Amino acid sequence: MYLIANGRVITRDPMNPYIENGGVVTEGEKILAVGATDELKAKYPQAQFVDAHKQVIMPAFINTHTHIYSGLARGLSINGYNPTNFYEILDGMWWKLDRRLTLEGTRYSAYATYLECIRNGVTTVFDHHASYAEIPQSLFEIADVAKETGIRSCLCYEVSDRDGEMKCDEAIRENADFITYCKEKNDPMLAAMFGMHALFTISDKTFEKCVKANNGRTGYHIHICEGLNDVVDSRDNYHMLPVERLEKWGILGEKTILGHCIHLTDPEIDRIAATDTMVVNNPESNMGNAVGCSPVLKMFAKGILLGLGTDAYTHDMLESLKVALTIQRHNAGMPNVAWNEVTTMLFKNNPKMAEKYFPTTLGVLKEGAAADVIVMDYLPFTPFSDVNIDGHMIFGMNGRQCRTTMANGRLLYKDRQFVDLDEEKISADILQASKRLWNDVNN
Repeated sequence: MYLIANGRVITRDPMNPYIENGGVVTEGEKILAVGATDELKAKYPQAQFVDAHKQVIMPAFINTHTHIYSGLARGLSINGYNPTNFYEILDGMWWKLDRRLTLEGTRYSAYATYLECIRNGVTTVFDHHASYAEIPQSLFEIADVAKETGIRSCLCYEVSDRDGEMKCDEAIRENADFITYCKEKNDPMLAAMFGMHALFTISDKTFEKCVKANNGRTGYHIHICEGLNDVVDSRDNYHMLPVERLEKWGILGEKTILGHCIHLTDPEIDRIAATDTMVVNNPESNMGNAVGCSPVLKMFAKGILLGLGTDAYTHDMLESLKVALTIQRHNAGMPNVAWNEVTTMLFKNNPKMAEKYFPTTLGVLKEGAAADVIVMDYLPFTPFSDVNIDGHMIFGMNGRQCRTTMANGRLLYKDRQFVDLDEEKISADILQASKRLWNDVNN
């Protein structure tokens, strides 16, 4: 039992939104109580006290779209790489990297990603993995690291025709095997989706194989209309819109996540809404790849469940939140739009999406919810409470202000020190793995 207290508590619970000097009691995997510090100390004297040092106590973050396979790419320079369009980014950087990513590389990419998540207060991730050098068991390697580090993870493998039929079939089997594993283990911290890359790298034959292998067991996680590639391919080769092609194969639905969704027509937005399909916006990555701005405001108006991801461009969800707001305003040419939409994406919709895959209440500090709690180093110099917390987050906070992270009742990070992990050794091992990968990429 823990008592994380002596801080300003932002609960995201409308029935009890803010406590000036309060805390959270956790027992096992759940929150037992939320209240004033003195009252909780008196009622639970046996609880191990974690001092928030008068900082901000709040629910941990959720990232609904990232890529662990990019974990070792920070600082990497590839010989001859000078992309002028989206395809050249994929082929010259990411596909070149994942074609050399072994099981060892996958494992250390997972370590790098999960340590960064913990440092930034992220305790739940939806990952979309690719490692075409060694596909079999890659999701299981990630799952092992997820268990060790304590991060709640929904995993899938990126099926694509880009490296031939044999590799494609291996990717399909990896998804199917991991889905079976998750169903059998019934681990509340681990879930599976069926991953696919993007429509322009997936044939109808492959779609048919994927649907058969999944057999309705879980939802799909797929990129769509990130660049114009999907639009052109669907039009020229299949004589339909990208969303129509997904609907043809039964991919749409309430447990499916569509990543990016930039180049959509209004009828496609209507079909996404009508099928209750989820969408994840990745604003910083979209800007970095120069692929455009997702029609977030239109999708919200249609009632689509729209979440916020990072596409691994960052592991700081507050950074992604800031960019989501500014790009929508810039694109609309209006400085008074998108505030409600982007904060809803991160603080309300991401938990709703995660709860479709994990059997617990997320994104809120209240009795019975998952004990996912973070402490953020933030001493405000202007009025602060639940009525303006989003403004403080957008203009005053960043992920690295996280000083303490708890996931599912397990204390992972306390006063900026990892609790059960040897950060120095793991970081040294990550460095050696990255050196080997970089050498392979450039030789």
